[in-house]
Amino acid sequence: MTQSAHVLTAQSGHVMTINWNRPDKKNALTQEMYASASHALQSAANDPSVRVVVIGGTQECFTAGNDLADFLNNPPLGDDTPVARFLRTIATFEKPLIAAVNGVAVGVGTTLLLHCDLVVAADTSVLSMPFVKLGLCPEASSSYLLPLLGGHQRASELLMLGEPFDAHTAKDCGIVNRIAPAEDYQRVALDLAEQLAALPPASVRATKSLLKQSHLTNVDARMREEGEIFGRMLTQPEAIEAMSAFMERRAADFSRFG
Repeated sequence: MTQSAHVLTAQSGHVMTINWNRPDKKNALTQEMYASASHALQSAANDPSVRVVVIGGTQECFTAGNDLADFLNNPPLGDDTPVARFLRTIATFEKPLIAAVNGVAVGVGTTLLLHCDLVVAADTSVLSMPFVKLGLCPEASSSYLLPLLGGHQRASELLMLGEPFDAHTAKDCGIVNRIAPAEDYQRVALDLAEQLAALPPASVRATKSLLKQSHLTNVDARMREEGEIFGRMLTQPEAIEAMSAFMERRAADFSRFG
């Protein structure tokens, strides 16, 4: 197993695992972590010995989402940032992609699941997409993909209110395939990966391509549109107040904004 900027990668047989590994910060993602994960996925894509990739976190959690201090100090503006490259990579990844989720999965920790082919969640998982609460907008094409999975009203509830929801709600919305006890979720995810890895690889890739190709253009267009709006909002007073309040552990005050 190797480590690069809080991202661990390993390969067993035809299965590669990529794990966020910043437990002291609940695996909050930095620009460097996005770059490392993108590199790992690109390596997997180019390596014929890798047939399936599993993305996970640590024993405590999947990821608390973006590191807000890193975002404020290094706003991810433009299409060529580590964040944008990572999101495009998972959206266009041609091999099966499985997520093993436990603990908290905040923001991009939930939206990246929309690009995975299979998602296994521990029964203790708590997901959330608090973009509006942070003065921001959805990302990772979630404003396009989530209504397709759960319908407009459910997507509006999850994205506008940004309240936490459990693994069973995520399964009802189509975000999660299987729920497992916290002590078994990794084994279940790896078992599914081994099942896929044992199948004819070209057939598996062709099936994934057929499932996704009708939406790829819309996903890319929406992802870029969200990214442009997200980048603008990240530097606005509302977002600065929201994130400053979060880091200062106080209630945000939006009363002065129109």
